[in-house]
Amino acid sequence: MLGARSSGHKRGVLKTLTLILPGAAAALAAVGAVLLSPWWWALAVPSLLLVLVASYDLLQRRHSVLRNYPLLGHLRFALEALRPEIQQYFIERNIDGSPFDRDTRSIVYERAKGTDAEEAFGTELDLLRPGSEYLTPSMAPHPVRADPPRVRVGGPDCTEPYDMSLLNVSAMSFGSLSANAVLALNSGAQLGGFAHDTGEGGVSEYHRRPGGDLVWEIGTGYFGCRTGDGGFDERQFTEKAAHPQVKCVSLKISQGAKPGIGGVLPGAKVNAEIARVRGVPQGETVVSPPFHRVYSTPRELVRFLARMRELAGGKPVGFKLCVGSRREFLAVCKAMREADTTPDFIVVDGAEGGTGAAPLEFADHVGLPLGDGLMTVHNALVGSGLRDRIRIGASGKIATGSDLVKRLVQGADYTNSARAMMFAIGCIQAQRCHTNTCPVGVATQDERRARALDVGDKAQRVRRYQEATVKSALQIMAAMGVDDARGLRPHMLLQRVDPHTVRSYAELYAWLAPGELLASPPESWAADWEAADPDRFTHSTR
Repeated sequence: MLGARSSGHKRGVLKTLTLILPGAAAALAAVGAVLLSPWWWALAVPSLLLVLVASYDLLQRRHSVLRNYPLLGHLRFALEALRPEIQQYFIERNIDGSPFDRDTRSIVYERAKGTDAEEAFGTELDLLRPGSEYLTPSMAPHPVRADPPRVRVGGPDCTEPYDMSLLNVSAMSFGSLSANAVLALNSGAQLGGFAHDTGEGGVSEYHRRPGGDLVWEIGTGYFGCRTGDGGFDERQFTEKAAHPQVKCVSLKISQGAKPGIGGVLPGAKVNAEIARVRGVPQGETVVSPPFHRVYSTPRELVRFLARMRELAGGKPVGFKLCVGSRREFLAVCKAMREADTTPDFIVVDGAEGGTGAAPLEFADHVGLPLGDGLMTVHNALVGSGLRDRIRIGASGKIATGSDLVKRLVQGADYTNSARAMMFAIGCIQAQRCHTNTCPVGVATQDERRARALDVGDKAQRVRRYQEATVKSALQIMAAMGVDDARGLRPHMLLQRVDPHTVRSYAELYAWLAPGELLASPPESWAADWEAADPDRFTHSTR
């Protein structure tokens, strides 16, 4: 925190100087103009204009960068105005060090501002690049439906099902995000009627205050329902899950950007407020273990999920994972069938998913990408005869309507977005999330930085972005000749295999029929299905 305070002090000095220096220059030049020569007005007037601009920057609420960096922040917007030329420079040199491509970021920013994200002169994508994907338009497109569809989440054991939007706020914890960022996201969710995943940091007052629907995520640290020794506290869980804003409960098994390892929150960042929300001692480093205490086998996982639903009063309960071993997931499917109980939803997090900080080798090399993970989970549930009882959510680099539709083709029922929602509240991808010095007040606990993020303005941006993206997805589906996700089929998504060959997802992948694993597993699944053991997690070969 000392580093954060030092950084905040330097930024405060910089903000002061941006007012004092032009002001002093204007005053001295005015004196010179009166006493020495009228030519001094050539310096006095521009200096006074700089003072006025800096004052406006500090008072306006639309741009967090300008509130934190008056005058200097305009350099960013000047470079943004030159975006096509800058982008061409990077294209020619094959340089792009950012997690999202520039066109995607532009779409999110423009939708959040409520303007059209359209460009002249067509696409700049390399459509002949192997791996490129295309959605197939129909010669008989449908009218675009005016009412966005909802997805009913709640299986046969659920007594309080929830109607999920096609696009929701993905898991980001208070602690990773500032209080104002959480307030803006939940306010946007409340305005737009979609869900907001809390992340594993617990349910804070900033999640509750606006009144938006919540998916309470519980990780290996059991924050918010944690015993003194770090276990799961049923009493606390029951009490908090009963809150009317909590619509679903999600058990986080693994995260896409760093599957198989837990997080660390340094003690210096555990202030009184975060300690209260998470149920941990103030000032002490908090380590989330890589594994859960509440289960050690597929059967125990299934039983615990059923117990969570019981404690939550029948609300939908599910789990989130970054898929690794197909055999392990099939073991969970067997455990579900034998217990005759299932979670209400499963969220698949892609290995390309983001985080404020993760080991580079985990982010780059561990876990299945979202598309592969989705198709694994979808096919496993279909083949084991469980798909109609469980809804599948998808999270991981979902930002546009086309992203959403592709995930639906690959097996999802709905999607969650994190980074794009951060863009909507002002994230500029400074990639300083782990330093507590986010320049726009999104990923920081520095109150002076976070104060620049205006909740009311950014909440409207979240609402507009989500609404426009769902509308875009519906427009794409209508162009494909379908009214909603139920009409999408694998043959509607194509992938370029090489410069001369394109194949549909129906051709590239095996798609199981309902109950096929129970009757006669296909050769490509037979070994994993036979070896899947509901009494143990392992993907070692026999």
